[in-house]
Amino acid sequence: MKQLTPNAISIAELSHWLQSGDEVQIGDDCRQRIVQCREYLDNRLAQGDEAIYGVNTGFGALHDKSIDEDDLVQLQINLIRSHACGMGDELPADIVRIMLLLKARGLSFGHSGVQLATVQRLLDFYNAGITPVIYQQGSLGASGDLAPLAHLAMPLIGEGHVRENGELRSTQEVLKERDWSPITLKSKEGLALLNGTQFMSSIGVHCLLESTKIQGWANLVGAMSLEAFDGRVEPFGKEVNGVRMQPGQIAVAEQMRNHLSGSEIIAQDKAHVQDPYSFRCIPQVHGASRQSIAQVTEIFENEINAVTDNPTIFPDQNLIVSAGNFHGQPLALAFDQLAIALAELGSISERRTYKLISGQRGLPAFLVANPGLNSGFMIPQYTAASIVSQNKSLCTPASVDTIDSSNGQEDHVSMGANGATRTLRVVANVQRILAIELMNSAQGLEFRRPLRSSSSIENLHQELRKTVSVVEDDEYLHPLLKMCEDFIQERDALEFTA
Repeated sequence: MKQLTPNAISIAELSHWLQSGDEVQIGDDCRQRIVQCREYLDNRLAQGDEAIYGVNTGFGALHDKSIDEDDLVQLQINLIRSHACGMGDELPADIVRIMLLLKARGLSFGHSGVQLATVQRLLDFYNAGITPVIYQQGSLGASGDLAPLAHLAMPLIGEGHVRENGELRSTQEVLKERDWSPITLKSKEGLALLNGTQFMSSIGVHCLLESTKIQGWANLVGAMSLEAFDGRVEPFGKEVNGVRMQPGQIAVAEQMRNHLSGSEIIAQDKAHVQDPYSFRCIPQVHGASRQSIAQVTEIFENEINAVTDNPTIFPDQNLIVSAGNFHGQPLALAFDQLAIALAELGSISERRTYKLISGQRGLPAFLVANPGLNSGFMIPQYTAASIVSQNKSLCTPASVDTIDSSNGQEDHVSMGANGATRTLRVVANVQRILAIELMNSAQGLEFRRPLRSSSSIENLHQELRKTVSVVEDDEYLHPLLKMCEDFIQERDALEFTA
């Protein structure tokens, strides 16, 4: 059993929560804070006719419209219904689970004025594996992720649709089966549910977890490609990388040395004195991406431990502040940086694939024993080049754009949600590019026999060959590429580290 507490949590710890299958409950400290904040807000409203944004006023450009006390509950319900207007593809259920958890966490700090039952219902859905249907288009990443979070909130009031075990179901049916009553929202609760950055944050958490795996695969597959290309080990030396003073580069060089340790191929005399940049500069390029990903991780770890709805309530200070913690600019800039860092790992991977099929260093043209009659691995490189080019288009910064909204009240938006869904595509693209390199490097290694590589690389090669066989003559390659993609997505390069 895991507990929501005010203590900071890392993305690695959050990943453990998600993978453990443990239920999450509200800890005593957070429970007390939630109740105290709600009581404070109720008392504040009972004291007079003070206008508090989103509590007894309209929203956005309608902030100057006063709402009667009898309509405060309906105001919150109307807000959720009217804002649930997302479009496009559904957000994957594993990311929606992160959203449920992060939304509950953000509300549990006791600055949002929600009921205890509201936070608990978010956790009820999370613990039961029931995920609201959320669409990927609709958020400007500014007044919170309004449309996606409205879809997250719809099942709390008994409306909308959810997925249970992958099946699309009516929320009403699911609540009835579990004997759960819809939450009767109180003042401000709809706004607290919709304001916030949990759509962006959840996609960011997912992308960063995948990025950690991608970095490991880029280094290991790059090492296998170096062996297939009969490359040199000297560019990964401790001394030459140490004097550059870049921690990412130093760490990648060390990993490459470990991956190559004990290899007969790397130890043999070389006819060439220098390798192309795509091999020789792996520490510099992979290391730069590693540092960028580390910087982005820090930003998102701050965000998942933050209060990002509006207004923000401080019971101990007798203070309610309408501000802009929901604005996604920090995440928007970070997503642009993350997408570029990942795209570069894909770009240099494709260049290594290109070198492997070029007929150099004793390798046959297109990595097939009888080129001419066979096209071999000619066209997978086309596929990789196409995906790399698509990433270039996708990496146009989203954060430099803004569109005036809400009749000018929300006149600068982050577009971080577009950056988030774009980065989600870049992650998948880079995994595919690395899968193509993996298939090529494994094929190239066959032509270095009887020499053996390191234990790490041989372990990887042997495990891959259980599903992806050597290509002797031309065959249908898509299934082999898909097997390599699944191999990378479902496994971790650390499994093969000696």
